[in-house]
Amino acid sequence: MGLKNLQLKFKAIRLVVGDSKSKKRQSRTTQKPPWMVPVSHGYHVIEDRSFCNGGFEEEDSDTVVVQREQIEDTEVWFFGVSDSRIGDGITKYLQSNFFDKKPKQSQMMRKSKEAMKKAYIGAKAKVRETEKGEEKEEEEAWKVGSASAMVMNGEKLVLANMGEYRAVVCKDGVAHQIGKKHSRNAQLSWTRKLISGGFLMPKVGMLACNGIGGDDSQPPKSSAVLVATERIDSDTEFIILASTGIWEVMKNQEAVNLIRHIEDAQEAAECLAKEALTRVSRGNISCLVIHFDQITVS
Repeated sequence: MGLKNLQLKFKAIRLVVGDSKSKKRQSRTTQKPPWMVPVSHGYHVIEDRSFCNGGFEEEDSDTVVVQREQIEDTEVWFFGVSDSRIGDGITKYLQSNFFDKKPKQSQMMRKSKEAMKKAYIGAKAKVRETEKGEEKEEEEAWKVGSASAMVMNGEKLVLANMGEYRAVVCKDGVAHQIGKKHSRNAQLSWTRKLISGGFLMPKVGMLACNGIGGDDSQPPKSSAVLVATERIDSDTEFIILASTGIWEVMKNQEAVNLIRHIEDAQEAAECLAKEALTRVSRGNISCLVIHFDQITVS
């Protein structure tokens, strides 16, 4: 058990601050507008499970990504937690198809959402192609997991997740999970098609929505890609991006209640991971907590 060393032990973590090739850009990133909501983060990964009783299957460690970019006057943070089969595939796609293309500010929200969808679909398809022909291929497909968040100027947010990895937003103390309302509507739509005699299997599961839903129940197992956009307001406190090992032993609201009182994002991430271990979670335990430090104007 332990926190992975940023440079030595993380297999695929990227921590990029601005552009090291441009001193001018580095100096600009330090001058943040007074209205911008400060963003802080912390992450924790349980990597040594050998001391646990009952035995656990040996799995490669998750990939945790923290990346900061400056596109003109827009500060963009990208955070992600992915299982070993996806690795840094999502990050590489976003780098080539979003960050390097430097979209205009007026197009940034739309372009970021489109890029996130395509990055997830591409990473999922690549895993399926790699494992094609293997036993239990379809059964294991939904286990391919990842959760990501892109934060723009501390005011706009793009969230995505698939599999048993999950992105949960705490707004005024209440846990919200992306796409839950849309997911329920989609299930009803498929039910109507079956009742009416029609039957159609989609090639790729993908749900896109414009907001986040409540925490009324645990979601069913699914490999669908969920993508949502959201504005960061005064009620937005923090985001949890976490792997299977967190969510199989606690509900969304439990996780939020556990760490809401912890002001430091790093301490919050460690608390969440260690609690999952205490509850004898059998899945990979990785989590990343993103805090929005709202500025109070007197």
